[in-house]
Amino acid sequence: MKHLVFLLLPFFTLSEVVDNFSKCSEFFLNNKPPEFTPATGNTVKHICQCLWGDKKQQIYLYATLYSTTWKIPIYSAYVFGSPNIGRCDAWYIEPQLDGDTKPKCMQPKGKDKTIGTNQALNCDYADSDYDKGHLYPVLHTNNHLSMLATSTLTNAAPQDPNFNQGSWLKNERDVMKDLKSCDKAYVVTGVVPNLDEEKMNEKVTVSKYYWRATCCQKKNQQDIQKAYYGPDNNDKVQEVTILELEEGLRGFFNVPFKIFPTIKRQRE
Repeated sequence: MKHLVFLLLPFFTLSEVVDNFSKCSEFFLNNKPPEFTPATGNTVKHICQCLWGDKKQQIYLYATLYSTTWKIPIYSAYVFGSPNIGRCDAWYIEPQLDGDTKPKCMQPKGKDKTIGTNQALNCDYADSDYDKGHLYPVLHTNNHLSMLATSTLTNAAPQDPNFNQGSWLKNERDVMKDLKSCDKAYVVTGVVPNLDEEKMNEKVTVSKYYWRATCCQKKNQQDIQKAYYGPDNNDKVQEVTILELEEGLRGFFNVPFKIFPTIKRQRE
């Protein structure tokens, strides 16, 4: 892993908490994020996940809608890339979520005791029964910058280890094979929280379902959309239509949820 350490040297990890996704709209189909307004009592933050390049320029890599109420992301949106280059498990937090005066740079851990009020920390996962489940997975990256940027706790939720390392990992690989022939593919991956489950470390809401929606674009062809969620009762991943997934999300969140809002779909 020495080469990964070397690659880290020219870059500083950064993510920017913003009012909306206008700075990183390129990660959404037709530059439009999902239509979703959280219900009263669920505070969310828009995060443009990015890095400082060696020329001191911001390089945006994906977008995340993060719930500071549940301390997990609602979704992360990205443009699919593959193959990936390996993995480095240096997990970061986002100081900005705990105060406007905090530095923008992601930090490996929170030395400031005020950090952690609005987000999960590494220590919350220690001795727990859950994995840090990526929304934007390493397998769907194709460069070391994107790979590094996925390992922030704002892009992860507590996930059952068997599901994370089993059927959900298989789905990530299946989607990778499915999308690699696309000219361009947009992906939105999200979490449905389990509000009936005891919170991890009495603080972080665990995930009940993970879901993923993809849109594959090929020249002179109609966009191909697919959707998945899991676990079902057999701890498997189910493939459903985008409409069925949106109806399920609407039923849970009790508000409209349209993943690809610029696409008109008829009820199937």
